[in-house]
Amino acid sequence: MKREVIRVEPLSTFLDRRQAPVSVVVRGASYVHVSGLPPFDLATGEIAEVPIERQTELVLEQMKLCLETAGTSMENVLKCNVYCTTPEKFGAVNAIYARYFPKDPPARIFITVPSWFGPFDIEMDCIAAI
Repeated sequence: MKREVIRVEPLSTFLDRRQAPVSVVVRGASYVHVSGLPPFDLATGEIAEVPIERQTELVLEQMKLCLETAGTSMENVLKCNVYCTTPEKFGAVNAIYARYFPKDPPARIFITVPSWFGPFDIEMDCIAAI
């Protein structure tokens, strides 16, 4: 199996500026692995300080961009991991998440984590088939 790191702009550049030792997308065998990312404002590269609903949309739009850049789509997502700072946000996150996976959603886990290094409440990562 050969591992291929895929740059996804502007996300890869945002992480380069922060000197983050992470690849946004890695493709190997017949799978695409998308890293968890904060809710970046794609216009500015800064973390968007917005309500959880908008943070969730931004994270899922980033995931969609990553998957499409790697040659797959949201329909091919096998597993998502959702990391959120509080279980009280579950309902709001779930409502937005359901819009992005309206039919036959992937396997998923919702994990509550301590606060992040920045002003945001959610990250998601995923594995998709090619």
